[in-house]
Amino acid sequence: MARSLADWLALQEAAHPRSIDLGLARVAAVARRLGVDRPASAVITVGGTNGKGSTAAHLEALCLAAGRPVGLFTSPHFVRYNERIRIDGVEAGDAAIVAAFERIEAARGATTLTFFEYNTLAALLLFAQRGVELALLEVGLGGRLDATNLVAADAAVVCSVGLDHRDWLGETVEEIGAEKAGIFRGGRPAVLGTERMPASVYSAIARLGAKPVVAGRDFNWRLRPGSGEAPRWSYQGARLSLADLPPSALAGSIQYRNAATALAALEALAAGGERSAAARSVVAALDEHTVAAALRRVRLAGRFQIVPGPVEWILDIAHNPPAAEVLAAQLAERPCRGRTLAVVGILGDKDAPAIARALAPVLEGWFLCGLEGPRGIGAAELARRLESVVQRPVLTGSVREGCEAARAAARPGDRVVVCGSVHTVGPALEWLGVYSAA
Repeated sequence: MARSLADWLALQEAAHPRSIDLGLARVAAVARRLGVDRPASAVITVGGTNGKGSTAAHLEALCLAAGRPVGLFTSPHFVRYNERIRIDGVEAGDAAIVAAFERIEAARGATTLTFFEYNTLAALLLFAQRGVELALLEVGLGGRLDATNLVAADAAVVCSVGLDHRDWLGETVEEIGAEKAGIFRGGRPAVLGTERMPASVYSAIARLGAKPVVAGRDFNWRLRPGSGEAPRWSYQGARLSLADLPPSALAGSIQYRNAATALAALEALAAGGERSAAARSVVAALDEHTVAAALRRVRLAGRFQIVPGPVEWILDIAHNPPAAEVLAAQLAERPCRGRTLAVVGILGDKDAPAIARALAPVLEGWFLCGLEGPRGIGAAELARRLESVVQRPVLTGSVREGCEAARAAARPGDRVVVCGSVHTVGPALEWLGVYSAA
């Protein structure tokens, strides 16, 4: 009897002794057997502590607006596994993913793979089958030993470096930066979304002989003064000079940086050798009209996603302290008439107190919810960890219960922020009824 997609996912979750097993030997060996270790398409790999999902989404939108075939691999998913693999802006279907898994199973032999490694190989297979010209790979965890790094990227982006996943990547930003810089390759563009990187990132670029492309030095963006509630902005890169652009459809001022970083990555790739032809085609099409169309159509669930109404809902993963700081700044940029309440669920291996400290100045009510799974913790345990930061929280057993309690407490003019984890935002999207496939 043929396995369904759900059957395959259940099998993969139990197939390898560890859910996270950083290293490239196993997955690269299977990739070679499948013939996907050296994709025909040009590859841009996007990493960083925060901002990589938004930057990858902008890259996809720019390619689509330019009319070039593009594949996007992201993780994790909110509701449907299919969210992780998109081709020309459309999620891969169950049948295509199952067929890819069947090929992987036939090729792997005695080699065991993690859930994420199956996912990466399936994306590469589907991109090859569909003949995408540009493959956009979002790093899952770290960079150097992440499964996406089995492919030598033609251009690689590190958006930011902050403290997260310290159990796997190191205790300091220097150690974490070195891991994230492992996606760079000699002689190829290394695009940095901020100049404020740990010294280890710049050291890695020099050691590898990569070609640095640095925000604020090699590309810039600027908001036009006095341009009202929907400010216009400009971008200046190595080739492109775009003077009158609308804001991204993704909310928050951080998206100017992410959009500019995406533009810079395409420009940098276009300046390369024969594998850069697709990027050159994209860049050639990127005038102000095309880029504006891309900015208006870019979509990414769960990143300062706004659901309007008498009570406004804002959904943002914000699962580490740097992301929580960005969320707090975005909330401060967007004041509301009433109170700001929050439904918060955080995994047990995250720095919950630091996340809460970043958000506390902009929140006036906390609804803590339990998260299931091996890394999840209950609301009571989360409250215990936050007792020095959060006073008198409402404890709820699930995200759904937390959302219901927050809705009951909210008055017109208030807003409710849902944050802390993809495992918090995903169920909230379903509860609000706003999730839809791309």
